[in-house]
This record gives sequence, structure tokens and C-alpha cells, in this order.
Amino acid sequence: MQAVKFDCVIYNALILDGSGASAVRGDLAIHNGKIAALGDLANAESHQRFDAQGWVLAPGFIDVHTHDDIQVIRTPNMLPKISQGITTVIVGNCGISASPVTLKNNLPDPMNLLGSKEDFCFPDLATYKQAVNKTVPAVNVAALIGHTALRNNHMDRLDRSATDYEIAAMRLQLRTALAEGALGLSSGLAYASAFSSSTEEVKQLAQELNAAGAIYTTHLRTEFDEIIAALEEAFDIGEHAQAPVIVSHLKCAGAGNWGRSGEVLQKITQAATTHPIGCDCYPYSASSSTLDLQQVTSDFDIVITWSKPHPEQGGKKLADIAQQWQLDLLDAAKKLQPAGAVYYGMSEQDVQKILAHPLTMIGSDGLPVDPLPHPRLWGAFPRVLGHYSRDLQLFELAEAVRKMTRMSADRFGLDDRGRIEIGAAADLVVFNPNTVKDAATFEQPQQLAEGIEAVWVNGVLTYSNKKITGKRAGKFLEKQRDLRIGFY
Repeated sequence: MQAVKFDCVIYNALILDGSGASAVRGDLAIHNGKIAALGDLANAESHQRFDAQGWVLAPGFIDVHTHDDIQVIRTPNMLPKISQGITTVIVGNCGISASPVTLKNNLPDPMNLLGSKEDFCFPDLATYKQAVNKTVPAVNVAALIGHTALRNNHMDRLDRSATDYEIAAMRLQLRTALAEGALGLSSGLAYASAFSSSTEEVKQLAQELNAAGAIYTTHLRTEFDEIIAALEEAFDIGEHAQAPVIVSHLKCAGAGNWGRSGEVLQKITQAATTHPIGCDCYPYSASSSTLDLQQVTSDFDIVITWSKPHPEQGGKKLADIAQQWQLDLLDAAKKLQPAGAVYYGMSEQDVQKILAHPLTMIGSDGLPVDPLPHPRLWGAFPRVLGHYSRDLQLFELAEAVRKMTRMSADRFGLDDRGRIEIGAAADLVVFNPNTVKDAATFEQPQQLAEGIEAVWVNGVLTYSNKKITGKRAGKFLEKQRDLRIGFY
């Protein structure tokens, strides 16, 4: 006999629970923000009912690689993410985080990917956490602490390695943030603001992860020719810290490295036999970041997305701008800086191999403040479901969902997310497997995905019929446990 009247029953669904198991037809009940019942609930009493029409009901997607740190507070409806079925974002990637940050001078690149100088008003994670919970964004938020952010706080300049005194100050700030619920430390060693840091500097910082059972994620020192050495450095740091390692947005960048995904994946697979190691990937063969002079090349197209001194050049190829200005590529890039760019520097075959690998999760790596964002900001997750799973049959739909839900939740210790089971948080998405697809393009990137029918966050219907409902229930998620446990 039913003891309570449920808040909502989703009925007539094809349930993928996030584990990779085959779909099961059934109903699901939500009560007090949790999954309260599963099975045949045709006669269950509820305040609301939602007919899933035989579509897929899955755990809400977890975007493990975002730069939404400030966006979740500034534009809390989070339409680019909630419209993809994303219910949790992990912020603080690539060494850049909104907290803890104290700015003395100008905002160092690439921290400007997150927002402008006045947006950085969170001197500690506790302040940031409080701001998230006060705002109540449409999605849940979990946070990494950025290595570059820590360097900014304690160093007079970033083109050198830190001193022992500076490392000690950074360690103390990281230790405090971990105690306040941070998931771990992220680095962006490819960027000029962190490239000069020694491996030893990062290893000493990462020692704090051991006592906290926290994770190390890294934008490798290079994703180009020396990627194997960069991977070895990442594994060395993780092993020294006894911390799991996530390689961010794994790729083989640069035309000279196309076809190396097999070698790279073999290196990761081998290392993962003795240490907890994984990676994330976005489903596109073009990347996007600030305009990096080290990546300027004529080997592939580079499109400028924004330029502070020359905003009129947004949307144009760097080669065309250089020709117009009668400059070589490097001098044109220097004239455009600070700027953002899309780099068409990957092989589609490599992207597919990396996406399909059993150690790979899905992350969007979207840049929400970019005026011409890479389409991954709006389309990454539906693109995996539609283009790669359904159309190319790169992997089964159940596996696609696992890479977006259970795998991500287990690796980051979000034990009540990323799964459909009684007692778990009611973060849920209903999508039509026959029509789900990304609509965002490089020319028109701000487009709602097709086939995402409804999204619940903590039991609250937040997105339905391609519209936000106006109801938000996201919150800050603190690290729940030792992340070495249950990592696979």
C-alpha cells in the first residue's frame, strides 16, 4: 500500500539506469527530490504525472569538464546546459577556477575564459559555495580548484616556477578548499600562466590530495608532439599524490599527430592497470580557447571568435585576417590579442577512437562567455546520443548514457547522482532516442538541441518542450567521499 502521495510519476518510459545495462520499460516516482519508487506505478497517487511516451528516461547528464564557474551565478537558468539534459556541472577545470581568487592586477590569461575582472569576487571556496546556493542555479555545481588560480593569488608573476614559500601558501589555500568540499586540483600546464611551473611544484601541491582523497585533473602540458611525455608527467604527479588522474579533453592535436590516438590510448590503458586514471572528451574535431601564439599554424584553419582590440574580426579565419592586414600569421595573431579562437586541429578518426574508449567520459568544455562559442557549449551531449551512438553506431545507447552519468558520478564521488535507483537524487532526463541531436553549428552555435523532452533537477521539472519552466533547484555538491574508492 502506498504510504505517501508522490510529487510526480513519470510513466511509460524506457529506463536506462546509467550502469550500461539494457533498457527496461517502467515507471518512476519522485518524492522530496529523490527517486522514491520504480516499476509499475499505473495506480500510484501523485500530484503530477508525466507521460514519457515510450521515450528514454535516464539519469541527468553530468558535464565533467566545464568553465561555468561564474555562469551558474550570473545566468542561473543555464539554458545551454539544461537544454542538453545536463543536471550537474563540474567547474574549475584547466587550472582556472572562480575561487579561491584574489586579484591584485589584471586578470591573467586564460582566467578571462571565465569572465571579466569584476566577476572574480570569491576569495575562498566557502564564499563561492554560498553564492551558488543563494542563487539556486538550474543545475548542480561541484568544483575543482585551479592551479593557475592559486598561482595568481600567491605569485608576483606567472612566467616562472613558484618558490618553496609560495608553494606552502598555495598548499594551505588548497587544503582549506578541500576541507570545504572541493573535489580536487586541476591544472592547465599548456597555458603560459602555468607552463613555467615545474613538475615538482605541481607534485608538492598535489600532495594535499592524498589526505583528502581528492582527484587531480589536467589539461596536459602539451597535446601536440610531446603528448606521451606530458601524459607521463601527469601520471607521475598522480602517483606521487596517490590521487586519481583525469586527463582533460584528451586529443591528438596538430596535423603531425593525426592518427596517434591508438598510441595515446594504449599509454593511458597501460597506466590505468596500476593507478586510477581516466579521461574526458568532447565530440568534435575542433577545439576552442584563447588565441595561443604557440598554436598558430598554417597546417589547419584557425577561426577568431573574439578579439578585444579588433572585435570586427570575430568569425573570420586568422589566415584571411593576416592576408587583409598583409602580415604573417603570428604577427596577425599578436595584433588580435587578447582574443579567442577555434582550432580545426584534430582528426575525426582520432576523436571517434577516444570517444569509444571504455575509460572516456563526456565533457563539453564549452566557453559560455565567448560571443561566438564553439557549438559544444550547446550541443555536446545530444551529439553523442544522436550522431555518434544512433547514426554512426560508435557505441550502444546504454553505453553513451553510462559515459555521461554513472561513470562520471563514480569517478567524482557523486554517489547519489548519475544513476536511477531508489534513494538517488531525482536528476533525470527524458529524451527521444529517434530524434535527439545537436542543432548548434560553428556558424550558429546558440541553438537548442532536438529531442530533449524534459529535465528534472533534484525532483523539480526545470526544462520541458524546449523551454525553461522557471523553476530551479540546483545546489552546490560537496565531495562526498574518498575518490580513490569506486574509481574505474
